[in-house]
Amino acid sequence: MGVNKVILVGNVGKDPEVRHLDNDLVVANFPLATSETFKRNGEKITNTEWHNITLWRGLAQVAENYVKKGSQLYIEGRIRTRSYDDKDGNKRYITEIIGDNMQMLDRKSDNSGDNNNYSKPSKQSAPEVNESDAGQEVDDLPF
Repeated sequence: MGVNKVILVGNVGKDPEVRHLDNDLVVANFPLATSETFKRNGEKITNTEWHNITLWRGLAQVAENYVKKGSQLYIEGRIRTRSYDDKDGNKRYITEIIGDNMQMLDRKSDNSGDNNNYSKPSKQSAPEVNESDAGQEVDDLPF
């Protein structure tokens, strides 16, 4: 028995591509960038990794309505690698993260106009949706 679990916190690279399939099935795909910064010989180096994110059902609907390029997200899910044949008949592989849980972490400034004061992400300030909740209608989000 094994464990296939991934947790990512990063920024969305482009607006989600959302498809509505048969039987009201919704799927959203978008790239998510995670970065790590370290010093090597006194020089600051940032390494950015890009992840292909796939969300289904309710999570995809939340992404369609609220996630935009630049949004900061917390994603929990699992890694999946699949293959397909391209137009020239060559086998191609793609590794993606199938999201089971997502929380939006975008910072919200207060009403004073001081953009340096941000509230912590919470269930009151951003939706958190689990895949087990995905079949339920998500229409009373707190913002």
